[in-house]
Amino acid sequence: MAENTLKPGLEGVIAAETRLSSVDGQRGELIIAGIPVEALAGNATFEETIYLLWHDALPTASQLAQFRADLARRRELPQATLDLLKEAATQKSVVMDALRMAAGTLGLSTTGSASTGEAEEEALTLVAAFPTIVAAYWRWLHGDEPIAPRSDLGQATNYLYMLSGEPPGPEQVRAMETYLNTVADHGFNASTFAARVIISTQSDMISAIAGAVGALKGPLHGGAPGPALDMVFEIKEAARAESHLRDKLERGERLMGFGHRVYKVRDPRAEVLGVAVERLYQSGGDKALYELARHVEVTAVALLAEYKPGRNLQTNVEFYTALLLHGLGLPTELFSPTFAVSRVAGWTAHCFEQQQTGRLIRPKASYIGVKDRRWVPVEER
Repeated sequence: MAENTLKPGLEGVIAAETRLSSVDGQRGELIIAGIPVEALAGNATFEETIYLLWHDALPTASQLAQFRADLARRRELPQATLDLLKEAATQKSVVMDALRMAAGTLGLSTTGSASTGEAEEEALTLVAAFPTIVAAYWRWLHGDEPIAPRSDLGQATNYLYMLSGEPPGPEQVRAMETYLNTVADHGFNASTFAARVIISTQSDMISAIAGAVGALKGPLHGGAPGPALDMVFEIKEAARAESHLRDKLERGERLMGFGHRVYKVRDPRAEVLGVAVERLYQSGGDKALYELARHVEVTAVALLAEYKPGRNLQTNVEFYTALLLHGLGLPTELFSPTFAVSRVAGWTAHCFEQQQTGRLIRPKASYIGVKDRRWVPVEER
């Protein structure tokens, strides 16, 4: 590629090497730190996935116990963070805004240094505190008092407990673990790249992750799991699926939950979450909703092949994310924040990796403005 070739959005530009995840859109393959997502997501605890991303190895039993303890003792939020969240709830701020603001306050108990040791401390705090922030804010937003985190519960279990006040069952925990593992990292997406750009300036981990949350909030990156579920609810019954979806396509509307910018075949994360969703709903969920969603999926894929031949638009991660999180009792407003509860593992891992390079990320821009403009004093304009 010529030195000054323009690549809008940096599409196709390789900006770094990474060992954290391999995304192959043509083959429908996602490998996380060497392990196919299909093998990792349904078996690992979220703590094991975090450890794998950070340390490039699965933990031993003793390492895992220590890592869990390290996270558990960092779940309590500083008083300043709690005060901010309570005030934000009175203003009815959206959850992603509250998470972004609160993330920045987590540095109050640290030095804000860019040193390796400080970065590790901050990363532990961020991963541990994100579920507490989201759960505490959600409860305040709805007039309930926050529920204190429990040190005897894992990350996934504790998150569900803090949201509802009830310890979740094993199938609920497994479903949440699978979701958190599935979306923990996914190449150089916008929020991950934002975090790496910030940390490359030798800024601190807290600043980098706050920036990543800001990037995730944007609708072009955060995805649309909520609208994907809304579409299923709109259809209401299987007999209406084809006519409803056909009407959308005739009007030129997108079918939410289908197609992906990277994957040109079925999203492998949809496969993983599809299995988790089936297991969750068979264990006591709304089976009628599950059957309707499956019918909508099959119908949508068939119609997309008819209306957009050759594009191979398949089910993406958003479709089954919506169904899984809904089955766990989470409202759509918590879908993106829960994604952040997972992706903070990948963000921090990428920050560690970027710090090791010591390289500032600074792309060029191609100037297209005027170069011969004459200066005119204000009294002559």
